[in-house]
Amino acid sequence: MQTETIPAAAPGTDSATDGRIVRRPLQEEVAARLRDLITLGSIPAGERLNEVVLGARMGVSRTPMREAIRLLAGEGLVELVPARGAVVRKLSAKDVSDSLVVLRSMEELAGHLACREGTAGGIEAVCALHRAMLERYAARDPLAYFKINQAIHSAIVALSGNATLAWTHEVIQARMKHIRFIGNAEPDKWAGAVEEHEEMIRALRARDGARLAAVLGLHLDRTFDRVRAML
Repeated sequence: MQTETIPAAAPGTDSATDGRIVRRPLQEEVAARLRDLITLGSIPAGERLNEVVLGARMGVSRTPMREAIRLLAGEGLVELVPARGAVVRKLSAKDVSDSLVVLRSMEELAGHLACREGTAGGIEAVCALHRAMLERYAARDPLAYFKINQAIHSAIVALSGNATLAWTHEVIQARMKHIRFIGNAEPDKWAGAVEEHEEMIRALRARDGARLAAVLGLHLDRTFDRVRAML
């Protein structure tokens, strides 16, 4: 088996924005790698996570692998199934539709609140994320683009100042990672999603809560349209 080892400098570390190196537990590094594999579909929905095989693939022992899997189970990406162990959560078309309906309601509310409660610095931080996302779009780097895209949605919700809303949104958004990622699989769908994000930023800069809520709602509706045929 070919080993896919996490680079020597990576385990337990991460770079801070000021250039410092911040220690990060190994299980979080492993969880991040697993999360990417699930998002990309490299580990498909319904597949069992074999700790031994995955540990050998990443060059880590079973202990951090087991702890990483538990982290993903807490996020809802993985289910702990009796007699089978950890399995990547599989969502039906109804699961996806129901989740997007709830996300739509939450993000519409967040849009109104973000424009009313968000600080100038907070809004500028979202705009900076948007610029970084456009760079990844121009580079056609889908995974990096997607991660920033999701960070933008979370940041808009955080601008609402409502911790309960932010926590609930994060729980549902986490289990939808692969579904939302594949929504940009075709170039025209990806371009459409980018334009919707451009409109979000224009509305946020103008502090137009009604307009931001409307485009967020449209964006979530179109997300289901983009993935419907793949479910």
